[in-house]
Parts: sequence; structure tokens; C-alpha cells
Amino acid sequence: MGLYSWLRPILFRLDAEQAHDLALRALWLWGMLPGTRRAARRAAGPPGADLAVEAFGLRFPNPLGLAAGFDKKGLALAGLARLGFGHIEVGTVTPQPQAGNPRPRVFRLVEDQALINRMGFPNPGAQVLAARLRRRPAGVVVGVNLGKGARTPLEQAAEDYRQLLRTFYPLADYCAINVSSPNTLGLRRLQSRRHLDGLLGLLMEERGRLAEASGRRVPLLVKLSPDLQPADLRAAVEACLEHGVEGVIATNTTRNRQGTASPLARQAGGLSGQPLFERALGMVARIHELAGERLPIIGVGGIMSGADARRMQEAGAALVQVYTGLIYRGPRLIGEILGALGDGEAAG
Repeated sequence: MGLYSWLRPILFRLDAEQAHDLALRALWLWGMLPGTRRAARRAAGPPGADLAVEAFGLRFPNPLGLAAGFDKKGLALAGLARLGFGHIEVGTVTPQPQAGNPRPRVFRLVEDQALINRMGFPNPGAQVLAARLRRRPAGVVVGVNLGKGARTPLEQAAEDYRQLLRTFYPLADYCAINVSSPNTLGLRRLQSRRHLDGLLGLLMEERGRLAEASGRRVPLLVKLSPDLQPADLRAAVEACLEHGVEGVIATNTTRNRQGTASPLARQAGGLSGQPLFERALGMVARIHELAGERLPIIGVGGIMSGADARRMQEAGAALVQVYTGLIYRGPRLIGEILGALGDGEAAG
């Protein structure tokens, strides 16, 4: 029985957000200790398996990443890297600091191995996160998830994303455009073809200027909602292809409560965890069907085991991410997933 099996009952007695903050502090402390070389070895995966992945013009030491939302503030990058992740996505970050929605705003649906959150992008703002990323650990790919400020009108959202892109372009390995959180009023409207065309056109133009000035091309990805209707998903994928976006992240959390048993499922917010998996898996398969290899996919949503990660990869995901699975399974999930994907590599 691993250490987390002993710690989980203690953490689960605490408020979900309080427990999460405590875990992040512990990871921050762990990251301050010597041992980064050991972390790099763990990120390489099981002995004898070459899990390195080329995607979006980047080389990832393995296909497993940590989804945005776990370390919104970029506090524990070194500790998280030591767990063996091939990439870590920080944020969501907004241009100015914001407190997010009132607490309580995170709920464990233990019967469903799920979470509901209505955080609302709480974060210390772009400048604080940028300062932390200047001290980021080596050997792990770091993405930054960009979001619109809560007080920014939808008509001015593109300027928030452009400002964030300018700030993080020198610091991020990739930037993810979050237009799919259910917890910022009106944000998901940016996934419509009309809004997405305008936003991506502006950002790709800005990226072109930044690439020319720096001599470095930072990939842009778009994070999509699992609640998109088929026609809207097709339109969003077509917009990503036409504007030259390097990839998509599928998916964000869902408003759908199908497959839940917990009475807490009535809470407002985005659902993640096991009940989301089949929906996210289907969306990855659909995007792959629509775009093929032209639009690499990060598959995320309800991955709770190595077998889930293999299924996501087989559906067309180039990379996978976890978040809620880590809450329920602990760090042993990382090794299990890397082992499962390593077996797939050996079999292939």
C-alpha cells in the first residue's frame, strides 16, 4: 500500500480546495529538495521503453501531462516534474489577479470518482506567474493556459488573450487558449465559429510578429468543451485548421451530469473525473476523424487508469493529461499510465 493510500483519508476529511492547497504546498517543498536528475529519469518512463513524443513541433519526454487547473499559480512545478510528468500545464491565468467565485467551489463526488468545480479562474495574475516561470525547472515541457478576465466584456476578450500571449511567449513551451471553461460567464460563446475566427485570426497574427522578433515559434492550442454539439465541434475544428493552430485539447469539464450518483452532482460547475471519460474519449475520436494528423490532440477527461490512457491514445490522442485521477489515485497513477503506454510502445 502506497503512502497516498494512507494520506487520502486524511485529505478527504478536509474541504476539497483546502486539501488541494495543502498538497500543492507539500509538492512545492518536495521540489526544493535535491533530486532533479532522478525526476528526469522517471519522466523517461519504464526501463527499456522509449516514450518520447514529437507533437506541435515539440519533443515531450513521455506522453503524460498534468492538466491545467491543478497548479494554477505555477507554485509547485519542480515537485510536479519530479513525479514523472512529461509536461505540465499551468493556469488558467488572466491578465490581472482575480479571486474567482465564492467558496465553497470544489466538491468531491466520491461515489462517482469525480469532482465539480466552479472556481472561476482564481489566479495571481500574469506578472506573478511570469516571474515564477522564469525560475522553472529544466527537463519538462511547460504549457500556459490563457483565459479571459471575469470582468472583461466578451467583445474585448481577444485583447486579454493577446496581452497574455505577449507576456508568456518567451516563457512557455506552448500556450493553450481556454475558450471552454463553464465557470466564466459567456466564455464558451468564444467557441462559436464567428468568435473563434476573430480570436484566432488576431492571435495567429500576433504570434507571427512575436516569432519573427524572437526567432522562436511557440505552438498555440485551443481547449474545447465536451458539450459542443457535433456541428459546432466540426466548425471549431475547421477554424483551428484554417488558422494554422498547432493542436487542440479535448476536453474541458462538462455541465452534463449523466452517469453520476452522488447527491453533490446537483452543484453548479464543471464536472471532471470518471463520468466524463466516455464523452471525452468520443470527442477525441471525432476530432481525429475530422482532422487526422493535421491537428494533434491532447486527450484529457476522466482518465483514471493506465487502461483509460491507452484507450485515449488509441482514439487518436498524441498526448494525454490527468487531474481528477491524481486526486483519487495519487502519484501511483502516473507510473501506471507510463507503464501502460510503455507496453503499447513495446507492442507496436
